[in-house]
Amino acid sequence: MAKTVTRLMAATLLVAGVSLASFAAQADPAPDMKNWDAVVKQANGQTVYWYAWGGEPRINDYIAWAGKQVQERYGVSVKQVKLADTADAVSKVVSEKAAGKTDGGAVDMIWINGENFAAMKRNDLLFGPWVEQTPNFKYVDVTGKPTTVNDFTVPTDGLEAPWGMAQLSFFYDTARVKTPPQSAQELLAWLQNHPGRFTYPQPPDYMGSSFLKQVLSELVADPAVLQKPADQADAQKVLAPLWTYLAKLQPVLWREGKAYPANGAALRAMMADNEIDTGFSFSAAEVSAAIANFELPDTVRSFVFKGGTLGNTNFVAIPFNASAKAGAVVLADFLMSPHAQLRKQNPEIWGSFTVLDMDKIPATDRKAFDALDLGVATLSPAEMGNVLPEPHPSWMELVESEWQKRYGVAK
Repeated sequence: MAKTVTRLMAATLLVAGVSLASFAAQADPAPDMKNWDAVVKQANGQTVYWYAWGGEPRINDYIAWAGKQVQERYGVSVKQVKLADTADAVSKVVSEKAAGKTDGGAVDMIWINGENFAAMKRNDLLFGPWVEQTPNFKYVDVTGKPTTVNDFTVPTDGLEAPWGMAQLSFFYDTARVKTPPQSAQELLAWLQNHPGRFTYPQPPDYMGSSFLKQVLSELVADPAVLQKPADQADAQKVLAPLWTYLAKLQPVLWREGKAYPANGAALRAMMADNEIDTGFSFSAAEVSAAIANFELPDTVRSFVFKGGTLGNTNFVAIPFNASAKAGAVVLADFLMSPHAQLRKQNPEIWGSFTVLDMDKIPATDRKAFDALDLGVATLSPAEMGNVLPEPHPSWMELVESEWQKRYGVAK
């Protein structure tokens, strides 16, 4: 979910001859977040166009289920608009604002995080704040999971609702690999002895970009520099270890780095087809679910690097000019409910870890979470090890742009 939109925003707004301040007013009527019953009443009959990455059938099925639930419970219809890149939805909102469309926008809700959220927040493209006023937000673990209120170092300020935890983990086939690599450097050394048996999706696909961030986080001399905007540091010096690493890695990648899988689902399929021996995912239970669905052999297992792996939170946000703000708020609140979060964590459904605090939710729901079988290849929270913080979004903008110049291939 990663293509940079900042330059597009600036150019579009400049050409249109408008300023961001010109459209500060929200569409009327905006939902009254102090009166939840009124929000629910207003949402009834609305259709929410949810722009969400559509590259994983399992996730699409979950979104369809959630839509059916809010239809039955609140009379809200949900239409998923499947994206290859979240930035496409952001660009649509940018274009509408530049054209003066401050109401009746095409995008009602976006699955978002990272640089896309930072760009929308910075350019006043989001409705809110609204998240803290929803009934189910009280169950969110804002203390133990601080990324639920800080998106890639950027405070969410009530502008996006958390709906899933993610941490990078790797997987390998035990029938082909005895001891998997335990760091980025070990991965390089292993791949030099087993050329072609690893790859990553092409950036700006968020999985490919996440791999680059993982490597950068491991190799940078001072990790703290990544928590600040890139323009506050000597960016080229900071990024130099990454380019040195990739110069050695690319020739020993699958197809010598001249082609890349489209996304995480394609990476998983390559493992099933014996094209690679190790891959990675941002969903803790993805491998177990794939084994259960006969998408991967039952010899595949998960692991993490000893020094830790990147972790973050997935969010949903509502554009400033959304046509169905109340419906989107109701949908987002449902996604944070124990019922929806339990189904989401079930590896047979999705396997995405919850954003909720088990000490806050009702006892019956806690028991249901405790009873979940996470699957044969799913690491426990303790086994997931250290969580590395995501870099400030500006670093990924630089990395993706430079990567495309050096290694990009046409999709």
